[in-house]
Amino acid sequence: MSESKQDSCADFRNTSFVMLHSQNLQSNQLVQQADSDDQLVELWLHGRPANTQDGYRREVAKFKAFTSKPLHSIKLVDLQGFADQLGQSLKASSVHRALNAVKSLLSFGHRLGYLNFDVGRALKLKGFRDELAERIISETEVLRIISLEPQPRNRAILLTFYAGGFRVSEICAMKWRHLQERDLTGQITVFSKGDKTRSVLMPKSVWETLITLRGDAPLDAPVFRSRKKGHLCESAVWRVVKKATKRAGIAKEVSCHWFRHAHCSHSLDRGAPIHLVQATMGHSSIATTGKYLHARPNDSSGNYLPLG
Repeated sequence: MSESKQDSCADFRNTSFVMLHSQNLQSNQLVQQADSDDQLVELWLHGRPANTQDGYRREVAKFKAFTSKPLHSIKLVDLQGFADQLGQSLKASSVHRALNAVKSLLSFGHRLGYLNFDVGRALKLKGFRDELAERIISETEVLRIISLEPQPRNRAILLTFYAGGFRVSEICAMKWRHLQERDLTGQITVFSKGDKTRSVLMPKSVWETLITLRGDAPLDAPVFRSRKKGHLCESAVWRVVKKATKRAGIAKEVSCHWFRHAHCSHSLDRGAPIHLVQATMGHSSIATTGKYLHARPNDSSGNYLPLG
Protein backbone atom coordinates (compact mmCIF):
# COMPACT_ATOMS: atom_id res chain seq x y z
CA MET A 1 0.00 0.00 0.00
CA SER A 2 1.38 3.42 -0.92
CA GLU A 3 2.35 5.87 1.80
CA SER A 4 -0.43 8.29 0.79
CA LYS A 5 -3.07 5.57 1.04
CA GLN A 6 -1.76 4.51 4.45
CA ASP A 7 -1.98 8.11 5.65
CA SER A 8 -5.57 8.34 4.33
CA CYS A 9 -6.60 5.16 6.15
CA ALA A 10 -4.98 6.39 9.33
CA ASP A 11 -6.79 9.71 9.05
CA PHE A 12 -10.12 7.90 8.50
CA ARG A 13 -9.56 5.69 11.55
CA ASN A 14 -8.61 8.67 13.69
CA THR A 15 -11.65 10.64 12.49
CA SER A 16 -13.96 7.67 13.16
CA PHE A 17 -12.49 7.24 16.64
CA VAL A 18 -12.96 10.92 17.46
CA MET A 19 -16.58 10.85 16.22
CA LEU A 20 -17.37 7.69 18.19
CA HIS A 21 -15.70 9.08 21.29
CA SER A 22 -17.68 12.31 20.92
CA GLN A 23 -20.94 10.36 20.57
CA ASN A 24 -20.13 8.33 23.69
CA LEU A 25 -19.43 11.51 25.62
CA GLN A 26 -22.75 12.97 24.50
CA SER A 27 -24.52 9.74 25.45
CA ASN A 28 -22.92 9.80 28.91
CA GLN A 29 -23.96 13.41 29.36
CA LEU A 30 -27.56 12.48 28.52
CA VAL A 31 -27.57 9.63 31.04
CA GLN A 32 -26.33 11.97 33.75
CA GLN A 33 -29.44 14.12 33.39
CA ALA A 34 -31.32 11.56 35.51
CA ASP A 35 -29.59 9.60 38.26
CA SER A 36 -32.57 7.50 39.35
CA ASP A 37 -36.08 6.46 38.40
CA ASP A 38 -37.54 8.93 40.88
CA GLN A 39 -35.56 11.79 39.40
CA LEU A 40 -36.64 10.78 35.91
CA VAL A 41 -40.29 10.91 37.01
CA GLU A 42 -39.79 14.41 38.41
CA LEU A 43 -38.17 15.59 35.18
CA TRP A 44 -41.02 14.05 33.20
CA LEU A 45 -43.70 15.75 35.30
CA HIS A 46 -42.02 19.14 35.53
CA GLY A 47 -44.17 21.98 34.21
CA ARG A 48 -47.33 19.90 33.80
CA PRO A 49 -50.60 21.05 35.43
CA ALA A 50 -51.00 19.97 39.08
CA ASN A 51 -53.96 17.71 38.30
CA THR A 52 -52.04 16.00 35.51
CA GLN A 53 -49.05 15.47 37.81
CA ASP A 54 -51.23 13.89 40.48
CA GLY A 55 -52.90 11.55 37.99
CA TYR A 56 -49.64 10.49 36.35
CA ARG A 57 -47.98 9.85 39.72
CA ARG A 58 -50.80 7.49 40.68
CA GLU A 59 -50.56 5.55 37.42
CA VAL A 60 -46.77 5.22 37.63
CA ALA A 61 -46.98 4.18 41.29
CA LYS A 62 -49.38 1.38 40.30
CA PHE A 63 -46.96 0.20 37.62
CA LYS A 64 -43.93 0.27 39.92
CA ALA A 65 -45.88 -1.66 42.59
CA PHE A 66 -46.83 -4.26 39.98
CA THR A 67 -43.34 -4.83 38.55
CA SER A 68 -41.07 -4.09 41.54
CA LYS A 69 -38.32 -3.47 38.97
CA PRO A 70 -36.18 -0.46 38.06
CA LEU A 71 -37.27 1.11 34.79
CA HIS A 72 -34.15 0.03 32.89
CA SER A 73 -35.09 -3.60 33.57
CA ILE A 74 -38.65 -3.34 32.25
CA LYS A 75 -39.55 -5.72 29.43
CA LEU A 76 -42.54 -5.83 27.11
CA VAL A 77 -43.93 -8.81 29.03
CA ASP A 78 -44.05 -6.62 32.17
CA LEU A 79 -46.14 -4.00 30.38
CA GLN A 80 -48.45 -6.64 28.96
CA GLY A 81 -48.89 -8.22 32.38
CA PHE A 82 -49.71 -4.82 33.87
CA ALA A 83 -52.27 -4.21 31.13
CA ASP A 84 -53.89 -7.60 31.76
CA GLN A 85 -54.08 -6.96 35.51
CA LEU A 86 -55.68 -3.52 35.04
CA GLY A 87 -58.18 -5.00 32.61
CA GLN A 88 -59.53 -7.31 35.31
CA SER A 89 -60.87 -4.49 37.48
CA LEU A 90 -60.96 -1.24 35.48
CA LYS A 91 -62.93 0.09 32.55
CA ALA A 92 -61.15 0.06 29.21
CA SER A 93 -60.84 3.85 29.23
CA SER A 94 -59.13 3.77 32.64
CA VAL A 95 -56.73 1.05 31.44
CA HIS A 96 -55.95 3.15 28.38
CA ARG A 97 -55.21 6.21 30.53
CA ALA A 98 -52.87 4.29 32.86
CA LEU A 99 -50.93 2.65 30.03
CA ASN A 100 -50.61 5.94 28.16
CA ALA A 101 -49.00 7.48 31.24
CA VAL A 102 -46.47 4.64 31.58
CA LYS A 103 -45.71 4.68 27.85
CA SER A 104 -45.14 8.44 28.01
CA LEU A 105 -42.67 8.05 30.90
CA LEU A 106 -40.72 5.28 29.14
CA SER A 107 -40.58 7.29 25.91
CA PHE A 108 -39.32 10.33 27.80
CA GLY A 109 -36.65 8.24 29.54
CA HIS A 110 -35.45 6.91 26.19
CA ARG A 111 -35.32 10.38 24.61
CA LEU A 112 -33.32 11.62 27.57
CA GLY A 113 -30.80 8.79 27.24
CA TYR A 114 -31.70 7.29 30.61
CA LEU A 115 -33.23 4.15 29.04
CA ASN A 116 -31.54 2.22 26.25
CA PHE A 117 -34.84 1.20 24.63
CA ASP A 118 -38.36 2.60 24.47
CA VAL A 119 -40.03 -0.69 25.32
CA GLY A 120 -43.42 1.03 25.70
CA ARG A 121 -43.49 1.75 21.99
CA ALA A 122 -44.08 -1.93 21.28
CA LEU A 123 -47.14 -2.13 23.55
CA LYS A 124 -50.36 -2.11 21.56
CA LEU A 125 -53.25 -0.32 23.26
CA LYS A 126 -56.71 -1.76 22.80
CA GLY A 127 -59.48 0.52 21.64
CA PHE A 128 -62.36 1.30 23.95
CA ARG A 129 -65.96 2.38 23.72
CA ASP A 130 -66.41 6.15 23.67
CA GLU A 131 -68.76 7.04 26.55
CA LEU A 132 -69.15 10.73 25.68
CA ALA A 133 -72.79 10.32 24.61
CA GLU A 134 -73.63 8.87 28.04
CA ARG A 135 -72.16 11.93 29.78
CA ILE A 136 -74.25 14.56 28.03
CA ILE A 137 -77.30 15.51 30.06
CA SER A 138 -80.23 17.30 28.41
CA GLU A 139 -80.96 21.02 28.50
CA THR A 140 -83.95 20.33 30.74
CA GLU A 141 -81.80 18.42 33.23
CA VAL A 142 -79.14 21.13 33.36
CA LEU A 143 -81.68 23.90 33.91
CA ARG A 144 -83.42 21.86 36.63
CA ILE A 145 -80.12 21.32 38.45
CA ILE A 146 -79.41 25.06 38.35
CA SER A 147 -82.91 26.32 39.18
CA LEU A 148 -83.32 24.10 42.26
CA GLU A 149 -80.03 25.22 43.83
CA PRO A 150 -81.03 27.53 46.74
CA GLN A 151 -77.58 28.86 47.69
CA PRO A 152 -76.62 31.96 45.59
CA ARG A 153 -72.89 31.15 45.43
CA ASN A 154 -73.51 27.55 44.43
CA ARG A 155 -76.11 28.55 41.86
CA ALA A 156 -73.62 31.00 40.35
CA ILE A 157 -71.03 28.20 40.18
CA LEU A 158 -73.41 25.95 38.26
CA LEU A 159 -74.39 28.78 35.90
CA THR A 160 -70.75 29.66 35.21
CA PHE A 161 -69.87 26.02 34.55
CA TYR A 162 -72.63 25.73 31.96
CA ALA A 163 -72.41 29.19 30.37
CA GLY A 164 -68.62 29.16 29.96
CA GLY A 165 -67.79 25.50 29.53
CA PHE A 166 -65.14 25.90 32.23
CA ARG A 167 -63.11 23.18 33.93
CA VAL A 168 -63.33 22.78 37.70
CA SER A 169 -59.72 23.97 38.12
CA GLU A 170 -60.61 27.16 36.25
CA ILE A 171 -63.68 27.76 38.40
CA CYS A 172 -61.65 27.34 41.59
CA ALA A 173 -58.87 29.68 40.45
CA MET A 174 -61.11 32.59 39.38
CA LYS A 175 -60.37 35.99 40.91
CA TRP A 176 -62.35 39.16 40.38
CA ARG A 177 -59.52 40.61 38.30
CA HIS A 178 -60.21 37.83 35.78
CA LEU A 179 -63.65 39.32 35.09
CA GLN A 180 -63.81 42.29 32.70
CA GLU A 181 -66.87 44.39 31.84
CA ARG A 182 -68.00 44.48 28.21
CA ASP A 183 -70.82 46.96 27.53
CA LEU A 184 -73.92 45.42 29.16
CA THR A 185 -72.21 42.13 29.98
CA GLY A 186 -68.67 40.92 30.60
CA GLN A 187 -66.06 38.29 29.95
CA ILE A 188 -63.99 35.89 32.04
CA THR A 189 -60.34 35.22 31.22
CA VAL A 190 -58.80 31.97 32.44
CA PHE A 191 -55.39 30.33 32.21
CA SER A 192 -56.31 26.87 31.08
CA LYS A 193 -55.03 23.42 30.24
CA GLY A 194 -52.08 23.37 27.86
CA ASP A 195 -50.79 26.73 29.15
CA LYS A 196 -53.40 28.63 27.14
CA THR A 197 -55.16 31.86 28.07
CA ARG A 198 -58.71 32.17 26.77
CA SER A 199 -61.44 34.74 27.28
CA VAL A 200 -65.09 33.75 27.31
CA LEU A 201 -67.92 36.24 26.80
CA MET A 202 -70.70 35.53 29.28
CA PRO A 203 -74.46 35.77 28.71
CA LYS A 204 -75.87 38.94 30.30
CA SER A 205 -78.00 37.07 32.85
CA VAL A 206 -75.04 35.00 34.07
CA TRP A 207 -72.80 38.07 34.28
CA GLU A 208 -75.36 39.90 36.42
CA THR A 209 -75.63 36.89 38.73
CA LEU A 210 -71.87 36.85 39.20
CA ILE A 211 -71.58 40.57 39.89
CA THR A 212 -74.11 40.36 42.73
CA LEU A 213 -71.66 38.08 44.58
CA ARG A 214 -68.79 40.57 44.68
CA GLY A 215 -69.86 43.21 47.16
CA ASP A 216 -66.71 45.12 48.18
CA ALA A 217 -64.30 42.25 47.50
CA PRO A 218 -60.87 43.38 46.15
CA LEU A 219 -59.63 42.38 42.69
CA ASP A 220 -57.42 39.59 44.02
CA ALA A 221 -60.22 37.98 46.02
CA PRO A 222 -61.66 34.68 44.75
CA VAL A 223 -64.95 34.87 42.89
CA PHE A 224 -66.23 31.73 44.64
CA ARG A 225 -65.13 31.96 48.25
CA SER A 226 -64.89 29.24 50.87
CA ARG A 227 -66.08 29.74 54.45
CA LYS A 228 -62.56 30.90 55.30
CA LYS A 229 -62.75 33.53 52.53
CA GLY A 230 -60.21 31.72 50.34
CA HIS A 231 -60.56 29.86 47.06
CA LEU A 232 -62.83 26.84 47.03
CA CYS A 233 -61.01 23.54 46.62
CA GLU A 234 -62.02 21.23 43.79
CA SER A 235 -63.50 18.62 46.13
CA ALA A 236 -65.85 21.28 47.57
CA VAL A 237 -67.08 22.19 44.08
CA TRP A 238 -67.58 18.50 43.28
CA ARG A 239 -69.79 18.21 46.36
CA VAL A 240 -71.85 21.20 45.20
CA VAL A 241 -72.49 19.48 41.86
CA LYS A 242 -73.28 16.11 43.44
CA LYS A 243 -75.79 17.59 45.88
CA ALA A 244 -77.43 19.75 43.22
CA THR A 245 -77.81 16.74 40.90
CA LYS A 246 -79.36 14.64 43.66
CA ARG A 247 -81.71 17.49 44.60
CA ALA A 248 -82.89 17.65 40.97
CA GLY A 249 -83.72 13.94 41.04
CA ILE A 250 -81.26 13.00 38.29
CA ALA A 251 -80.09 9.41 38.73
CA LYS A 252 -76.75 9.85 36.97
CA GLU A 253 -73.19 10.23 38.24
CA VAL A 254 -72.97 13.84 37.06
CA SER A 255 -69.55 15.45 37.59
CA CYS A 256 -68.31 19.00 37.11
CA HIS A 257 -67.01 18.11 33.66
CA TRP A 258 -70.48 17.05 32.51
CA PHE A 259 -71.46 20.74 32.45
CA ARG A 260 -68.60 21.32 30.00
CA HIS A 261 -69.88 18.46 27.85
CA ALA A 262 -73.39 19.95 28.02
CA HIS A 263 -72.18 23.41 27.00
CA CYS A 264 -70.41 22.06 23.94
CA SER A 265 -73.20 19.73 22.84
CA HIS A 266 -76.12 22.09 23.45
CA SER A 267 -74.47 25.09 21.76
CA LEU A 268 -73.72 22.99 18.67
CA ASP A 269 -77.30 21.67 18.67
CA ARG A 270 -78.55 25.26 18.65
CA GLY A 271 -76.44 26.22 15.65
CA ALA A 272 -73.31 27.75 17.18
CA PRO A 273 -70.43 27.71 14.64
CA ILE A 274 -68.06 24.87 15.46
CA HIS A 275 -65.00 27.17 15.37
CA LEU A 276 -66.65 29.45 17.95
CA VAL A 277 -67.37 26.49 20.21
CA GLN A 278 -63.78 25.31 19.78
CA ALA A 279 -62.46 28.73 20.85
CA THR A 280 -64.81 28.95 23.84
CA MET A 281 -63.89 25.46 25.03
CA GLY A 282 -60.18 25.94 24.37
CA HIS A 283 -59.93 22.75 22.30
CA SER A 284 -56.58 22.46 20.53
CA SER A 285 -58.20 20.73 17.55
CA ILE A 286 -61.50 21.13 15.74
CA ALA A 287 -61.65 17.32 15.73
CA THR A 288 -62.10 17.34 19.51
CA THR A 289 -65.08 19.68 19.22
CA GLY A 290 -66.44 17.61 16.36
CA LYS A 291 -66.74 14.56 18.61
CA TYR A 292 -69.82 16.16 20.13
CA LEU A 293 -71.53 16.19 16.74
CA HIS A 294 -70.98 12.45 16.46
CA ALA A 295 -72.08 11.84 20.05
CA ARG A 296 -75.48 13.47 19.43
CA PRO A 297 -76.30 13.28 15.69
CA ASN A 298 -79.26 15.28 14.43
CA ASP A 299 -80.09 12.87 11.64
CA SER A 300 -79.56 9.26 10.61
CA SER A 301 -79.51 7.41 7.30
CA GLY A 302 -82.03 5.07 8.94
CA ASN A 303 -84.60 7.86 8.68
CA TYR A 304 -84.45 7.46 4.90
CA LEU A 305 -85.38 3.78 4.91
CA PRO A 306 -88.96 2.56 4.15
CA LEU A 307 -89.80 1.88 7.79
CA GLY A 308 -92.82 4.16 8.15
